[in-house]
Amino acid sequence: MSDFMLPVTRYAKSGDVSIAFQTMGDGPFNLIIVPGMVSHVEFMHEGPGYTASLRRLSNFARVVTFDKRGQGLSDRVSDAPSLEQRMDDVRAIMGDIGLQRTAVLGISEGSAMSIMFAATYPERVSQLILYSGFARSPAAKLDNYEEIVSERVKNWGSGKLIHLINPSQSNNPEEVSRFAKYERLSASPGAIKSFMLLNASIDVRPILSAVRVPTLVLHRRTDTLIPVEMGRDLAAQIPGAKYIEYPEGDHIMTASGDVESLLGDVEEFITGHRDSLSTDTERVLATVLFTDIVDSTHSAARMGDQKWRQLLDTHDQLAKQVVEKHRGTLIKNTGDGILAMFDGPGRAVRCALAFETASRQIGLPLRAGLHTGEIEIRGRDIGGIAVHAAARVMAQSNADEVLVSRVVTDLVAEAGLKFSDRGSHELKGLPGRWDLFAAGL
Repeated sequence: MSDFMLPVTRYAKSGDVSIAFQTMGDGPFNLIIVPGMVSHVEFMHEGPGYTASLRRLSNFARVVTFDKRGQGLSDRVSDAPSLEQRMDDVRAIMGDIGLQRTAVLGISEGSAMSIMFAATYPERVSQLILYSGFARSPAAKLDNYEEIVSERVKNWGSGKLIHLINPSQSNNPEEVSRFAKYERLSASPGAIKSFMLLNASIDVRPILSAVRVPTLVLHRRTDTLIPVEMGRDLAAQIPGAKYIEYPEGDHIMTASGDVESLLGDVEEFITGHRDSLSTDTERVLATVLFTDIVDSTHSAARMGDQKWRQLLDTHDQLAKQVVEKHRGTLIKNTGDGILAMFDGPGRAVRCALAFETASRQIGLPLRAGLHTGEIEIRGRDIGGIAVHAAARVMAQSNADEVLVSRVVTDLVAEAGLKFSDRGSHELKGLPGRWDLFAAGL
């Protein structure tokens, strides 16, 4: 699968119910990810870090994600499914794609079913990984849980519940809006009420000693939804389980904290090694965006230091918001511009156009350049010919213009974008002549 393509949603038949799932990568190992309370296999790719994390895991495994029955793109059902039914759904997916044996990663609420699946079918589970997991729901200890459920159902679809699982983003209006849409797409208020009430009764403590597959328990010390003590207790009750605790990060596995360390621990547990540690650089295909404020030196002199600094701060905040909205990674601010990367060229172009418009509205004309090619990831920075090419493309751009290389136009054909030919150019330090195009909507 190309780095620019998201996985296609397929369906496995589990009895009379269709279960939506996606796969990414082609082995040599297999990994099924059992979601937490809710999921939506397609919209989750809109969340920060999700797609990149799956691609990281797909470097060594065929990664399977799915929506539980009653949620996301799977068939809706009249009531919350039992753990046995959820296990049937996993077996149906395995049968559909021909998996005889797989590692299972259970996330939060999905940990209980994953534990039961591993204990029941040890011959089909190579490793069991539990992130932010628990054996008995923390809700079981709450006398007023039904009142809590009623309040959460009342707020379902508004994004207010983001403070429970991703508190670091609870003051980010765009992320709250995205989370609200995720809630609405993943489950109806009635369905989420059924799930919450059922989950309060989950208790797999009696079968923990029956888990005989290699088990890794991962938990973040700062998890505000599932207290870290529950992860420690879970690991202590599973024979031979390995426990790793991370000092920071929210409940969502891929959104914050030291995600690379966590994914590296998963890789090492499944494969016995960490490829990411064997090299100083990782090479991936990406679309690179450079922007630059036109005539910034003159503007700074005209405005004065204080006013210019305030305007730059607004520019930088706009850049962060727009790049995140288009699922990009803001690599760095360059003083009077930005460097960002994207795993999809269409989103990169739309981001550049949106950022140019927003910046122009605050009185800062921009020029932007984009190119798609192989880059080197060096810690938090990127390098390689593609990065230099994007900078050279930007240098040819006029004020309020987004220029792209021909490879970008070829990759976003029929994506609803328009391009105007800006001729063939020699780009400093790069061989040959380059066809450049101005992007528009």
